[in-house]
Amino acid sequence: MNPSEIAVAMTGASGIVYGLRLLECLLKAEISVHLLISSAAQTVVAMETNLRFPPRPRDLQRYLATHFSVAPELLHCYSEIQWTAPLASGSHRIQTMVICPCTVGAVSAIVRGANDNLIERAADVMLKEQRKLILVPREAPFSVIHLENMLSLARLGAVILPANPGFYHQPRRVEDLVDFIVARILDHAGVEHHLLARWGEATPY
Repeated sequence: MNPSEIAVAMTGASGIVYGLRLLECLLKAEISVHLLISSAAQTVVAMETNLRFPPRPRDLQRYLATHFSVAPELLHCYSEIQWTAPLASGSHRIQTMVICPCTVGAVSAIVRGANDNLIERAADVMLKEQRKLILVPREAPFSVIHLENMLSLARLGAVILPANPGFYHQPRRVEDLVDFIVARILDHAGVEHHLLARWGEATPY
């Protein structure tokens, strides 16, 4: 059974297509998404796609609802400094947060409990409330600092899911590689999908 709500954050790492595809899959599954996009991620969206996100949360909600052809009510968009957002408090009911893509800077801030913006605060809430936090770091190579920070978060219960697609499903397109990672994220978030054949199963396409 799919969750009714999931928080998704996108930070300024390359690979914004992973976050966009994840967002699309969640919305198409009629899961309510609480979306946080950093200012750096806004820049990456403009660099890596043909999309141009409006800066105001309400305008972004309408833009994305139109782009993905879904009801606007499924999307709740917040700015980095919107401290009145439900995700800033442990009293909200959302049980899963995904940061995709996740910069190593965001990893560092979260492991330090920096809470300097809403993304960091929301991630801190997930950890302190012992809820599911899934991080999709996109960097190569990882330094010892990066690895130690990720290890610390893994010990705190976070899921570290690097954007490292497999090839056993014989991908034919870049989109197949993206779907491999998104499928793994959805698995850990408890969301049903048909993006990818599971090991030992026939290919779905």
